[in-house]
Amino acid sequence: VCWGGHSIPRDEYNYAKNVGYQLGLRGLDIVTGCGIGAMKGPMKGAAVGHAKQHIKDGRYVGISEPGIITSESPNAIVNELVIMPDIEKRLEAFVRLAHSIIVFPGGVGTVEEILYLLSILMHPDNYDAIPLVFTGPESCREYFEELERFLVDCLGEEVRAYYRVIVGAEKEVGYAIRAANDDIHVRRRAAHQAYYFNWELVISPDLQVPFVPTHEAMAAIQLHAQLPKNELASALRCVFSGLVAGNVKTFG
Repeated sequence: VCWGGHSIPRDEYNYAKNVGYQLGLRGLDIVTGCGIGAMKGPMKGAAVGHAKQHIKDGRYVGISEPGIITSESPNAIVNELVIMPDIEKRLEAFVRLAHSIIVFPGGVGTVEEILYLLSILMHPDNYDAIPLVFTGPESCREYFEELERFLVDCLGEEVRAYYRVIVGAEKEVGYAIRAANDDIHVRRRAAHQAYYFNWELVISPDLQVPFVPTHEAMAAIQLHAQLPKNELASALRCVFSGLVAGNVKTFG
């Protein structure tokens, strides 16, 4: 699964495409939000990688929701489109399908997705459930330093254990994700679990119920450093959902 911004400069798009190429060479299929930018680049690169490996049944899965699909049509590479009823179901679909997740630089929506994922990974029952890699070109090193500083300030030093940062090294990302996926496959075989859906992942009810970012709902968000880290990450995710609604979505 690849996440990232839809409005990105050319060097970031090319990097995302090169990462997709490395994944395609290693026989990996791609799931994204099905739009443009960092959602299209990995699919386009993977298509070339699959072609070089004579893989004719590569899957490029796009997962969207009504508020997004009406304003942004799927990119031309998507060959399987899923439209979920709301953003929470869409995010859950990503993590249930994922064998590993790559995050490219993005805006407030990308940070919302990261916090949603960390609120799941930091749940005591989900440790080491999904390998997570943050990556981008060398020009984005400062972005990831700032993102990591924010995550550590909010969630503590232990948050570093849940992700890996790889900057400016497409091949290294390909090696890391292929190895992580192999480990996931071994674990799922040992546990007699399906490859296509992560049944064992524990997702709290508050992450499954739609959060509508009204003024009242935003004011009611509980933000306390004393909260369990997974609950604090979930609350921060709601904050960023409000930022997305106020800055990106029409009704906001």
